Amino acid sequence: QVQLVESGGGLVQAGGSLRLSCAASGRFFSINTMTWYRQAPGNQRELVAQIRRDGTTDYADSVKGRFTISRDDANNTVYLQMNSLKPEDTAVYYCNVLVTLTTRLPYIYWGQGTQVTVSS
Repeated sequence: QVQLVESGGGLVQAGGSLRLSCAASGRFFSINTMTWYRQAPGNQRELVAQIRRDGTTDYADSVKGRFTISRDDANNTVYLQMNSLKPEDTAVYYCNVLVTLTTRLPYIYWGQGTQVTVSS
């Protein structure tokens, strides 16, 4: 019912910037919470940033002050602006959306993941 398409990943040098995008399409009533996760090899998937419907946000301590999450509800898109990137930011980044379906039931969808590699 819902498709998430991620883009914006790539390879950058330490100190550089990337902007990830995740666009939702399909049939749904509303988007509630939008979240970015990341997973590095051998590590658990961790929450990076989250933005709720009212615009309030949460960030992992490791990215506070460097990453900014935002949402464009008119285009059903969530962004993650990543500045001052560090090698430890290297991971596959996944977007996650909690939606209310047209049936009024809640459901979670995951994006396909996009690789972010930061070289030292």
